[in-house]
Amino acid sequence: MKPLVSILIPAYNAAPWIADTIRSAQAQTWARKEIIVVDDGSKDGTVAVARQFEAAGVKIVTQPNQGAAAARNHLFSLAQGDFIQWLDADDLLSPDKITRQMQAAASGGPQLLYSCGWGFFSHRPQKAKFVPSRLWEDLTPLEWLLRKWEHNLFMQTGTWLTSRELSERAGQWDARLQGDDDGEYFFRVIKASGGVRFVPDARVYYRMSGAGRLSYISRSDKKMEAQFLGMKIQIAYLRSVADDARVRAACVTYLQNWLLNFYPNRMDLVAEAQKLAGELGGQLQPPALSWKYRWLQKFFGWPAARAAQINYNEWKAAVLRAWDRLMFRLEGGRIV
Repeated sequence: MKPLVSILIPAYNAAPWIADTIRSAQAQTWARKEIIVVDDGSKDGTVAVARQFEAAGVKIVTQPNQGAAAARNHLFSLAQGDFIQWLDADDLLSPDKITRQMQAAASGGPQLLYSCGWGFFSHRPQKAKFVPSRLWEDLTPLEWLLRKWEHNLFMQTGTWLTSRELSERAGQWDARLQGDDDGEYFFRVIKASGGVRFVPDARVYYRMSGAGRLSYISRSDKKMEAQFLGMKIQIAYLRSVADDARVRAACVTYLQNWLLNFYPNRMDLVAEAQKLAGELGGQLQPPALSWKYRWLQKFFGWPAARAAQINYNEWKAAVLRAWDRLMFRLEGGRIV
């Protein structure tokens, strides 16, 4: 009998998207699958939409709002699968995504972790752009983690197919972390694995739907503190694997790239990051704004220039999403 794959969908205020996400899970050509949705206390109609799929065998569970990591831990406790497919409630899988990765797993085994390509989209998945990075290769755990930080890269959560064995070895999602909890979790999974195998023909469509995303990071003090905690944890993980000059330099690069998230509102965290960089043999520089905002910085200060940058980027993203939504409707709402 072929292995069972559990497709696990944590959801929070995902009413506009959850139906398409569940359909993409149902459309998987891998026959032995179970689909479970845990709603994390949504305030919109997410549960009502999801329950329309119960008759087709999709399991729907609700819980009070506890955060993304707690929802994922609940999902895993319910899963019966030999392999785990995480799927955010607004993203989509290509129909053969799991089949192709399971074909790779037939020869690679449960010790390997399976990834694939992914592309951003808003409303029209057929317009998603798949841009390969230096993570889109077969890599050892250490090389994968180093490249991620050296080049400021990431893999979208849905790209991974993980064996139950690896999932249990990595442990639960860390509910203390309110941002990049998936980065910290898969850091542990990768560290526990025998390597990452990239499956080029499998695909994930990563929806950029705005602030309602499960993984959205606000700029609250609590979330900044949780973010920095996750960074320190991951640095400790990497140094437990190796602690040579390249590893320490990658850690400093990681701190530098993420410094913008804390500067200048949390200078205490900036100082702690600088101290940690010093212990690693490096030094952090104040985060630089792009040339478009330097004139604002000169006349109004760094905080005002940074706020202008954030507001402009959010406005631009909203306009692009609105345009894509209009084109989606004009094209008849086709989903690949």
